[in-house]
Amino acid sequence: MKKKHSKNLMIGAWLTGIMLALILVGFFWTPYDPETMDSTAKLSGVSLSHLMGCDNFGRDIFSRVLKGGGTTLLVALGTVGIGAACGVVLGAFTGYFGGVLDELLMRANDVLFAFPSILLALVFVTLIGSGTWNVIIALGIAFIPSFARIVRGEFIRCKNMDYVKSARLAGVGHLRIMFVHILPNTLPVLLSAILIGFNNAVLAEAGMSYLGIGVQPPQASLGRMLSEAQTYLFSAPGFALFPGIFLILLVLGFSLLGEGVKDMGRR
Repeated sequence: MKKKHSKNLMIGAWLTGIMLALILVGFFWTPYDPETMDSTAKLSGVSLSHLMGCDNFGRDIFSRVLKGGGTTLLVALGTVGIGAACGVVLGAFTGYFGGVLDELLMRANDVLFAFPSILLALVFVTLIGSGTWNVIIALGIAFIPSFARIVRGEFIRCKNMDYVKSARLAGVGHLRIMFVHILPNTLPVLLSAILIGFNNAVLAEAGMSYLGIGVQPPQASLGRMLSEAQTYLFSAPGFALFPGIFLILLVLGFSLLGEGVKDMGRR
């Protein structure tokens, strides 16, 4: 069992590292300008000059996959950053102090948690408009309940442990106990939740862009590319195949890495 756990962690780390390296390269260099159109290369297949072929506007698919992966990563980072930061603070205060505040906030959290995060994000985007930054804000807000629930549970588990009682007897303030003594002991669970959050954020961004309410053209996005490619599945299968494979590998890497970290925390 331990061997299987370590295998998940190792494969996830390698796969995630490779995908992030490709995305990082795409931030600084791509073979072609992802937005440049070439009418003579429309829907051309794989070749030495275009490793993944070209799309319906003659744009290099490999360049757009690299840029689209960067867009997806940016959205995932922003989403998890907002969701984790707000969720940690909310979960820490409700889990540590409890009482009426805990009941009120957790009941509101339960109401939000009852709806799928992507559905909440769709509602928020409908209200505030589409675009990369609006998607980040909408998904970040939608991810707060899941992080708050996880952190609250860990604080409830830890707040009556001996090291916390000793800190209270020594006169240590509540905020220091919460964020210096308790929070570090929640990191294994929180790190696993963050990695799984990345996985979910990548899928959510791709889904919203696929529906046309996420990242807007001409900015490259994996979900948007899949949406544009669905008309050409038989005439130019690489148009959908390569962005789809890239998205699957990115999600798989984060998923295996998150499972590996979670399994390590259980030992």
